[in-house]
Amino acid sequence: MRLRAVLFDMDGTLLDTAPDFVAICQAMRAERGLAPIDEQRVRDVISGGAKAMIQASFNLAPESAEFEALRLEFLERYQHGCAVHSHLYEGMAQLLADIEQAKLIWGVVTNKPLRFAEPIMQQLGLAQRSAVLICPDHVTRSKPDPEPVLLACSRLDLDPASVLFVGDDLRDIESGRDAGTRTAAVRYGYIHPDDNPDHWGADVVVDHPSDLRRVLDQALCGC
Repeated sequence: MRLRAVLFDMDGTLLDTAPDFVAICQAMRAERGLAPIDEQRVRDVISGGAKAMIQASFNLAPESAEFEALRLEFLERYQHGCAVHSHLYEGMAQLLADIEQAKLIWGVVTNKPLRFAEPIMQQLGLAQRSAVLICPDHVTRSKPDPEPVLLACSRLDLDPASVLFVGDDLRDIESGRDAGTRTAAVRYGYIHPDDNPDHWGADVVVDHPSDLRRVLDQALCGC
């Protein structure tokens, strides 16, 4: 079946949102008299959400008395600073332009709550270009369940077999595969050092957004 659309995970796939996460973690540490930490410690656990980033930034267990207050502070800060430093990955702007030039449509399926995802898309000028944005707010079960991807396909009125879903986490590939889409895993995202995209069962694994152009060309020509 001919490719009709490309769906992207947001954090670590479409966008490098780590700079905002890192900035917040460093600010919270600085205000408590703590030295800066290696930003890679934060990047390595972004897929685990605020909880994982607080654990990495403060070396605290979730059961610690101060943990929940730190997590809530992190989320509050992120609400007001979620699109200060975030940006499209190198090569992604051209890829999106190529997708649109090929008369394909694209959208986003993310586990990021709508209250963060929507303003990021708006502030980066992507909201009007994206055909669909699916967040946990829209479904009863988030990725790795196929429900978010299936909902995106339904809203686009497309057969999942005509859609490519791109992500940087095993949950993305499982969600897309179980929904019936083609899947592409990226190595450039927020992947834990102990993880390996080659083991996720994706249809293709790429190193850079520009590599996805070749994947699209092959899909469009039926190669």
